[in-house]
Amino acid sequence: MAADARNPLTGAPAPAPFPSAPEPGTADGDAAGPSAPATPPPGAPAGEEPARGSPGAPGPPDVHGDGLSHGNGHRHGEDDDGPVAGSGAAGRVRAFRVDARSGGERAEEAAGTARPAPAAVPLPDTAAPHETPTLLTAHGCWYPSVDPGGRFVAFICDRAGVPQLWVGPVDGGEAHLLDGDPHPVTEVSWSPDGRWIAYTTAPGGGEHTRVLCVRPDGTGRRLLAGGEPDSSAHLGCWQHDGSALAVTVAEAIPEPGHGELEPPPARLGAVAQVPAGSWIPVGPRDTSRAAAGPGGGAVPPYDLSGASLTAPGARTLSAEPSPKTLSAYLVDPDGASAPVLVASERAAATLRVCDVSRDGRLALVRRGPRGRREALVVRTRDLRVMCRVRVADADPWIGGFAPDGRTLWLRSDHGREYAALYAVRLDSAGRRRSLTVAAEREGCGLELLTLDRSGLGATLSWNVRGVSELEVSALSPATTGAESHPFDGREPEDGAGAEDGAGPDGRAAALGPTRRVSLPHEVVTRVALTADADAPVVALSGSQRRPGIWWLPPGAALRTPWSATDEETVPGGRPPVRPVPVHPVARDGLGLGGWYYRAAGRSPGEPAPCVLHLHGGPEEQERPTFDPLYHELLGRGLDVFAPDVRGSSGHGRSFVDADLGTGRFAAIEDVAACAAHVVLAGLADPRRLAVMGRSYGGYLTMASLVWHPELFRTGVAVCGMSDFATFFAGTEPWIAESAAHKYGHPERDRELLRSLSPMSRVDALRVPVLTVHGEHDTNVPPGESEQFVRAARERGLEAELLVLREEGHDFRRADNRRAFRRAAADWMERHLGG
Repeated sequence: MAADARNPLTGAPAPAPFPSAPEPGTADGDAAGPSAPATPPPGAPAGEEPARGSPGAPGPPDVHGDGLSHGNGHRHGEDDDGPVAGSGAAGRVRAFRVDARSGGERAEEAAGTARPAPAAVPLPDTAAPHETPTLLTAHGCWYPSVDPGGRFVAFICDRAGVPQLWVGPVDGGEAHLLDGDPHPVTEVSWSPDGRWIAYTTAPGGGEHTRVLCVRPDGTGRRLLAGGEPDSSAHLGCWQHDGSALAVTVAEAIPEPGHGELEPPPARLGAVAQVPAGSWIPVGPRDTSRAAAGPGGGAVPPYDLSGASLTAPGARTLSAEPSPKTLSAYLVDPDGASAPVLVASERAAATLRVCDVSRDGRLALVRRGPRGRREALVVRTRDLRVMCRVRVADADPWIGGFAPDGRTLWLRSDHGREYAALYAVRLDSAGRRRSLTVAAEREGCGLELLTLDRSGLGATLSWNVRGVSELEVSALSPATTGAESHPFDGREPEDGAGAEDGAGPDGRAAALGPTRRVSLPHEVVTRVALTADADAPVVALSGSQRRPGIWWLPPGAALRTPWSATDEETVPGGRPPVRPVPVHPVARDGLGLGGWYYRAAGRSPGEPAPCVLHLHGGPEEQERPTFDPLYHELLGRGLDVFAPDVRGSSGHGRSFVDADLGTGRFAAIEDVAACAAHVVLAGLADPRRLAVMGRSYGGYLTMASLVWHPELFRTGVAVCGMSDFATFFAGTEPWIAESAAHKYGHPERDRELLRSLSPMSRVDALRVPVLTVHGEHDTNVPPGESEQFVRAARERGLEAELLVLREEGHDFRRADNRRAFRRAAADWMERHLGG
């Protein structure tokens, strides 16, 4: 290898190959709860790596952290159509590209010749932290991924105060911390051969993530992608033999005619380095306060009264954020072979490799902005897009291939209101021959689809009015008959072809025998199958319990011992409140939904002070799950109503699209209709109503305060957009791509966006407002809160800003979450009391 060879994914110099037997890590247990590894799980003993195919090697392919069976071997072999991409001595890198402007696809060879062999960046092992963390009694566990033998599960847990990577036995025993770094973990995937656990982290709690992997015993930790400044990476599927992991990397696009990359996007304003949960009052009279910075040193207060909000050296608002190219690679964690480029798209909203057929001929790629997601079948030999099918939003893991690669199972809302299980029959080249509905339900959608590792069974989770129903089913792929429809180079339009069958001498794909699985809690958030496909491991949330991981063999529902018990949900406190469904009607007659939480100790007929909480998205949905924020508000004697206004998911595709364009005005009116409903029902006191929400809910909070200034006594807006012009100028490019479809184009729809922006009506604001933002939020930059608070103060209103250190758009650290919910509850109690 040349001395200057560099990893094309991490940008780091390529070190010498790693030894096949990594040094064993140390262990430092903690008897109080999950601990650092004391004994590595079977399949990857410390200091020993079994050879593939040896008696001690891990078994057949496993499932991804999302429960899907992924990947394949034969990446360096040949099929009937020629060599697979990346084979041969040259190892040329190829990619398919999507022309987003025309909507067409074309395949082309990427510029350049062979890429240098990759070199995973070694990192210090952190399975044994320098200091044993203080373990929280109230904690959550989620995002399980099971080892090939079905005995151990890797998962995310925040028991040490931040979401981190843990591993534990399914049926008992201690769980162990695998990575003690403070960077929050967001996704987990155990390799099908059992040798690696891949995961994503968000350094500094921000929005840019990176992909790492570690041995199941906590050794050999290395960075695979996303390590360069201003870069980001996320997980795709594993190949079925575990030889490579798909990762998607965001790469800056060079300006035309220039060989240099653009500078990173500018921040909208300088954010002071304040400790977690520090109050930063806003206004001319509040500039004397100072907060403790890192190491205890004083830093200037976050003062919005000055003339400038731009950090020294930062670009102004007129500069556009640099666009990105999303590129998906197959990466060998061992660094023995070069990365293979699978897909690349300029200025893409999303790009993820969800499966690779077992013979390596085809890849399933999910692309497109929200509301326009597509599943693409890509032929790996020449990287041609062979077919496309519309798929639903929400969970990115959309399906996978049958073992023979001739049937593709998809979770899709193709031509329908609610997502269903579709079977796509493919010809030998991967072109679409038929599209049939294999499973559907009236009035509810398929939310999660998880193929078992054989490809002959699946677990389906249905969203039934906000509550999950789980089924385990056998899959019967289509049999190959004569090719009844010669391919003419054109794909059927959305909604066409769903009536096609298998063709002459063939049998259509179908769902086989199905077993309904009883659930101990209301909502399934993730499914990971064990070695026994009929006994899934699932992540559950419910109104009475924090997120946990359960094992569901036939006839039983077993909580993993390291998940929180009912008693640990609110240690020594009030029992959680079980909400009741509420069904408001919009002013134009559209039916809405939501859940109402009644504070304890209040008589049924007594109107209560009430907080309307608006979810984000807008496509999220209120579900009956335990929310510590709601629990805090209820403990202050405040009821909580969490509605689904138009634009929310779970109520059909038309409901999701009902807020597009000028429909946003109707969504703002829905908030007032929801408030009126609970008042007329005798639940809420009309003199003591408040509104709050996060992300899009933060925008809707600000909008409600200026559109309905006499309705609410106060509001709390969290990470919300206050002006669409500044939002589009400062957000991540992929966010802007998706947001243009949902809200309007920043150029063509400039007047619409101006009229929808709360800042355009801020003169109507009459009540106090609190805004909250993460300092590293690049989805909705902190300047959106800054300018709304400044405008409120200029009009003589009480307004404050809470900046959370080491957080991005989502608040992941326990101390910050606690500071936020207590500050919000204090604010609400003060303004709604009396």
